[in-house]
Amino acid sequence: MNQRIRTLLVAALGAAFSVTGLAQTPPVTILEVDIENGVLYIGDVDIASKRAVSPTMVPAPTDAQYRTFKENVFMGDIVAVNGKPVKGLYQGRFSGFLASDTLIPGRAIADLPGACPASINYVFLHADGTVIGSIMVQSVQSGVPLPGAPAAARPGSLNAIVGGTGAFLGARGQTGGLRIVSGNRFASMAEDPAYRRVHGGGKYTHFIHLIPMTWPEVLTLPTGPAIFHADDFSPVTAEKPARAGELLMMSVSGLGPVRPNLDPGKPFPAWQAGKEHVVNSPVEVTVNGKAAAVTSAIGWPGMNNAYRVDFRVPEGTAAGTATLGLSVAWINGPEVKFPVR
Repeated sequence: MNQRIRTLLVAALGAAFSVTGLAQTPPVTILEVDIENGVLYIGDVDIASKRAVSPTMVPAPTDAQYRTFKENVFMGDIVAVNGKPVKGLYQGRFSGFLASDTLIPGRAIADLPGACPASINYVFLHADGTVIGSIMVQSVQSGVPLPGAPAAARPGSLNAIVGGTGAFLGARGQTGGLRIVSGNRFASMAEDPAYRRVHGGGKYTHFIHLIPMTWPEVLTLPTGPAIFHADDFSPVTAEKPARAGELLMMSVSGLGPVRPNLDPGKPFPAWQAGKEHVVNSPVEVTVNGKAAAVTSAIGWPGMNNAYRVDFRVPEGTAAGTATLGLSVAWINGPEVKFPVR
């Protein structure tokens, strides 16, 4: 790596982790998670040997859906986040401790209708099955409006994000409200869940209001954002602006785990061709709102929490001041400006 760039980045990282930097407000991140083949398996079978035995669809008895002191299990396939294809699993365990604010025999009396506790997990995967990260939720299923939920969400449950892994390490926030694309499917626990995709199930969009512990951010140099011309490593400045179609590179922080894995807190090792530490999460760059092709996203050799992202300025980008957007694992960082001629 160019030694001059390394010196500049060391200073930029020091500024980024100053008291002022640590006081920054996390960006608002809304994940719209599309789920298919969703099935709620109702705890209607008391004998373990009679569960998951039928290869055909077995609808749950209507009365079983409303029994108190039972356990239900939901499972569905995550197929997209914010409209981008992805793989994954949505899984939840729901206690059937049903409540009512009026006296109904067999229900628990309470001020909050429903009041069904639940434990929920979202696990996100690349197309090849590599784990991106997971989000863990503790919930009270009630169907009441969730304060602060996205306007597009229908009244849902009171769900608190209690943590995450991988790209979502230490995340917090809330989920609640969903958009039902096609109806729910309730199955008996006698049905074999191996055939869940064969039989199909409901389609939903879940809304997650995520407050990340870290987020992507372009480092700042005395000359402006740490964006460089890839051909000579010189900074992009008003005197030497970028060009439409040009390959640029930038130094950013907050891109999270890499492949192969690197122990937390360790600097990225010296560069070796073919042995780069590649960012594990999806990285996206936009210029003036238009997607820019990301050709590389790796740990910057010798640095700690500094990454190199190479991208191409989209053809047709107008001359003037361009706006660059950066996201990792669908978490947006603050936008920066850079000159284009």
